Amino acid sequence: MKRSSSSLRWASALLGLAALAASGTALAAKDVVLSIGYQPETLDPYNTNTTITTAVTKTFYEGLFQFDKDLKVQNVLAESYDVSKDGLVYTIKLRSGVKFHDGTDFNAEAVKFVLDRVLNQDNKLLRYNQFNRVSKVEALNPTTVRITLKEPFGPFINSLAHASAAMISPTALKKWGNKDIAFHPVGTGPFEFVEWKQTEAVKAKKFDGYWKKGYPKIDTVSWKPVLENNTRAAMLQTGEADFAYPIPYEQADLLKKSEKLEVVATPSIITRFLTFNVMQKPYDNPKVREAIGYAINKDALAKVAFSGFAFPAQGFVPQGVKFAEKMAPIGYDVKKAKQLLAEAGYPNGFESVLWSHYNNTTSQKVIQFLQQQLAQVGIKLQVQALEVGQRAEWVETWADPATAKVRLYYVGWSSSTGEADWALRPLFASEAWPPKLANYAYYKNDLVDGNIAKALVTVDDKEKAALYKAAQEQLQKDLPRIPLVTEQNLSAHAKRLSGVFVMPDGNINIDAIAVSN
Repeated sequence: MKRSSSSLRWASALLGLAALAASGTALAAKDVVLSIGYQPETLDPYNTNTTITTAVTKTFYEGLFQFDKDLKVQNVLAESYDVSKDGLVYTIKLRSGVKFHDGTDFNAEAVKFVLDRVLNQDNKLLRYNQFNRVSKVEALNPTTVRITLKEPFGPFINSLAHASAAMISPTALKKWGNKDIAFHPVGTGPFEFVEWKQTEAVKAKKFDGYWKKGYPKIDTVSWKPVLENNTRAAMLQTGEADFAYPIPYEQADLLKKSEKLEVVATPSIITRFLTFNVMQKPYDNPKVREAIGYAINKDALAKVAFSGFAFPAQGFVPQGVKFAEKMAPIGYDVKKAKQLLAEAGYPNGFESVLWSHYNNTTSQKVIQFLQQQLAQVGIKLQVQALEVGQRAEWVETWADPATAKVRLYYVGWSSSTGEADWALRPLFASEAWPPKLANYAYYKNDLVDGNIAKALVTVDDKEKAALYKAAQEQLQKDLPRIPLVTEQNLSAHAKRLSGVFVMPDGNINIDAIAVSN
C-alpha cells in the first residue's frame, strides 16, 4: 500500500506532537501527580492509623461502604443491608459482577476472608480494635454476607465505611502473606498497582476491568510524598504536580494569583494535640499538664504555624463530629502557668523532650513554637520531628508502657468515622495503649473507660450523648492531651483537574478524578 507525501507529512507531525507530549510534565496526558505532605508507611489499609496513608490505599481498594464529602455513608460494594432488632446481626447484600485486579471474583467469601484476617489477633493488625466486636462472619451465598456482633455497636456501618475497611483479594493475600501484602495491593478499585518507590512515589494505572462503567477517566495516577512545604507548592506552579495537599498556609495568597491554579480551603475535623506520657514524671502531675496548657497561646499558634487557617480547638472531639461537646480552650496565662508549676514542685521549670509525629515543615514550625512558649515558664525542650520508622518503633509499636521513651508528643487525629467513638476510644481508652491504638498518653480513667464502653452498646442517642459528654468533661479535668488547634484543609490543584477533593477528616477522594486538555 502506497502513502502520499502529504500523508507522510501528517504522520510525522502527529508523531512529533506525541513526542512533545511524552517529554512534557504531568500536564501533557491523562496522567496525574498528586503531591502529599506525608510518606505512606504501608499499602495495607488494615495496618495503619494514618489518614493520608488510607487516602493512597483507596486508589486500589474499595469497601462495602464509604463516606461522601459530608461524611454520610454511601453504598459501594454493598447494595443494601438489614440489621436485626437486637442490633447484633447485619445482613449485607453485595454487588455482583465485581472483579479484583487479579481477575478473581469479589463475593461473600472474599468479605469473610478479609474480615477474618483482621479479627485474627495473631496478625497484629493496627485496625483490629475497629472490628473486634465482630463475633463471626458468614458467607450465606455469593452475594450475601452475614456479620454477627458480640454486642450491639451503633457505629458499625460507619466502621465499615472507613477507608481502612477495604476488600483485599484473598488470592493476593494467600500469595503475598500477611506482611508482604503491604507492598502488593490488589483490590477492586479504579486503579491497579504499578510500583512503590517508598521515598519517591506510589504509582497506579487504570484498571480496565473496573465495575463502574466509564471510570476511571485518567490513565495513571501517582502519589508523590513531598515533605517540604515550599517544594510541594513549587511543583504546582511548574506543572510537576496537578494537586497538592496540604498547601503551605503562608503561600495560599501567592498561589491564588496563578491563573492556572485553584486554592481550596474547607472545614476539617482534624485536631492537633500536645500529648503527655502521664505515667512519667513530671507529666504524672495534673498541675504540670494544666500549666503547660496555660503556657501555650493557641491563637498565636494558629497564626504563626498555620497562617490563620486554623483556630483554637474547641474540645477533645472536633465540631462536626456526632456527640462532640463544645469546650472553651484553655486560656493563655503565663502567670497562671508559673503558679501551677510552683505548686507542682517545679518553680524553676524542668528539662524535657518533645517529639513530633510528623516531619513536614508546618509541624517543624509547631514544635519550635511550643519550644519557645514553654521556655517562658522555665520548661526547656529538646525538639525532634520523627521519621516514619522512628515513630513506628519509638511510639506506635512500643510494647512496654513502663519503659516508653515518649514524654511530650505533638500529634493529630481525625475522627474519621464521623462519630465520637473514634475520637475518644483510640486516644483515651485504656484498651488503646500502644501498640493496639493511639493512646500515647498511657491514660486510664475508669469513668472514661466505662462511658466509652457503654456508649458503644447503647442504641439510644440521648443516653449516648450523656455518656460521651461526661467522658469529655472528665478529659477536660485530667488533660492527658492539650487540644491545640483545629485546622482547615487547604489544598490546591491545576484548573485542568477535577474530581479530587479533601474530606473533613483529611482523607482524599479521587473517585471522579479527570483532566481536561
